[in-house]
Amino acid sequence: MSEVKKIATREAYGEALAELGESYPNLVVLDADLASATKTGVFQKKFPDRHVDCGIAEANMMGIAAGLSLTGKIPVASTFAMFAAGRAYEQVRNSIGYPHLNVKIGATHAGITVGEDGATHQCNEDIALMRTIPGMVVINPSDAVEAKACVKAALDWEGPVYMRFGRAGVPVINDREDYRFEIGKGILLREGSDVTIVATGIMVAASLEAAKRLAEEGISAEVINIHTIKPLDAELIAASAKKTGKVVTAEEHSVIGGLGGAVCEALAERMPVPVCRIGIEDVFGESGSASALLAKYGLDADGVYRKVKAFLG
Repeated sequence: MSEVKKIATREAYGEALAELGESYPNLVVLDADLASATKTGVFQKKFPDRHVDCGIAEANMMGIAAGLSLTGKIPVASTFAMFAAGRAYEQVRNSIGYPHLNVKIGATHAGITVGEDGATHQCNEDIALMRTIPGMVVINPSDAVEAKACVKAALDWEGPVYMRFGRAGVPVINDREDYRFEIGKGILLREGSDVTIVATGIMVAASLEAAKRLAEEGISAEVINIHTIKPLDAELIAASAKKTGKVVTAEEHSVIGGLGGAVCEALAERMPVPVCRIGIEDVFGESGSASALLAKYGLDADGVYRKVKAFLG
């Protein structure tokens, strides 16, 4: 059996910017001394006059992006998630969110798969922070195919968009002709009747693998890919919850305020059912390889499988 192709979503992000640069002449990419790591260096080589290295000054970069948007440009401000959502939060909120400017934020190296960089750089709070900003769209693609699609969709969207990308290679699961990306619309990947697994980002592939293992034991798991956490496809989630009666959420993010929180809010209003949230508990991460950390915190396929089994009792 051939090995599953793995590509980091940050790689696809950089490629997408370079490819879209031709058809989006107003696209300007900003980085904070991390073009090599965030992969915006690919765009920089192709369009050097439309790339701005703002240095290690992320808050200032967000202000520059805001100003560029007022001149008719489509600025994409790029840095690690910890700096984009953490260090520059006030500027994102007040300079971009409050005036609802057409700025896109490309946040790479999100979640614990930053690995050896350790707890200070493993941003497990960014989805929670960004989705509380009024009017901010929050996208967390599941693989390289979806990452490229989300960049184009973000450029076509009028208003602020936060895009979340990862450092580590992840399985390509959307490489098919019928794949279609639409902001705010989840994707039903596998039908089931016993439990619904609502996943985002790298947890989509893990959830699909877990669903296969569950099926071998007679448990039918429905799997939904929620690439857009805000606006959330509450109707799709509620319809699935009505069918299965139990929901599990899976994210490489804190269980507080992220996908799990968003899903619980939606279901509480539409279709109250028992919910199990899989993610980082109320703890910081630690240094280690991406695979070891995913296993330790129960965010690999085996962890999802075990937690769903325990939830179903």
